[in-house]
Amino acid sequence: MSNNLHIKAFGTPSKDDDLKEMTIDRREVQPKDIEIDILYCGVCHSDLHTARNHWGGTKYPAVPGHEIIGRITKVGDEVTKFKVGDLAGVGCLVDSCRECESCRHDLEQYCLNGSTGTYNGKDRYLNQQTFGGYSEKIIVDEDFVLQIPENLDLKAVAPLLCAGITTWSPLRHWNVKEGSKVAVVGLGGLGHMAIKLARALGAEVTLISRSPDKIQDALDLGAHAVVISTYENEMKAAAGKFDLIIDTVPYDHDINPYLATLNINGTLVLVGFIGKLENALSTPPMILGRRSVAGSVIGGIKETQEMLDFCGEHNILPEIEMINIQYINKAYERMLKSDVRYRFVIDMQSLKN
Repeated sequence: MSNNLHIKAFGTPSKDDDLKEMTIDRREVQPKDIEIDILYCGVCHSDLHTARNHWGGTKYPAVPGHEIIGRITKVGDEVTKFKVGDLAGVGCLVDSCRECESCRHDLEQYCLNGSTGTYNGKDRYLNQQTFGGYSEKIIVDEDFVLQIPENLDLKAVAPLLCAGITTWSPLRHWNVKEGSKVAVVGLGGLGHMAIKLARALGAEVTLISRSPDKIQDALDLGAHAVVISTYENEMKAAAGKFDLIIDTVPYDHDINPYLATLNINGTLVLVGFIGKLENALSTPPMILGRRSVAGSVIGGIKETQEMLDFCGEHNILPEIEMINIQYINKAYERMLKSDVRYRFVIDMQSLKN
């Protein structure tokens, strides 16, 4: 006999269907588990890609959502880090093997045996996929739950758990500090967080954009300068300037023009696009300047907590638009047109009403 919890959620039964209200099963709280009543859930491009099976491998029904903020309503007998009533966050991961070299170095996102995604992963207690934060509650092992700084505005915290850590991780890995010269390609959900975080770390920050109408926004967010990539004179003036370029563009694009703007030993890191770049890399700028092209995905739990604490200290939050869950299909349409400044957050009370 099953003791699973039946939870109200919003998801899709197939790639061609809109998201709609449904009931899902979650496991009962295990000894190290935490039950979280979900207050807010951010909306990520990954949610849309998974719901519509753009990357392949989506298991249905699919319930997206991996930027989760809530309050703890129940804890297992062996939980030591949290108590009922605490604020808690859940990002993109809910489990990993804990034993491989990556996990031992707090890099659970690169678990060599495969980490468990918050949605479309495999719940090791139930013979089913994991379901995300477009739901009333979530049950997660305490080792994958994050502490939320009490001083931050809860309504806006959720996107830090994906957009925030996705840009924080490369900033830390490539040792961005006071005086570093950082460029951010693309001003969207990821790009605007990269600007805020790099600026707070003391870097000199430049936005690279195709769009002159993004200039004022970028400056307001903390960028020191903007380079319009379609203006040849501006790209030439930026040659050899940047120590790190964080490329947040979420679709196939030619990265070769940016390589010349890297300093010697500079790195361009892709965080926004998963797939094949159709334009081949031009190697002379790399070979002649010891420049690198790299990739990075989210961050481990320790690094994510570090990012949240840093945002608490510096009062850094994303720019958000609050929506009800019933608006999610329209929100996906708007995301495809980049018609959001800069991240949707769902008020999950709208599912409970």
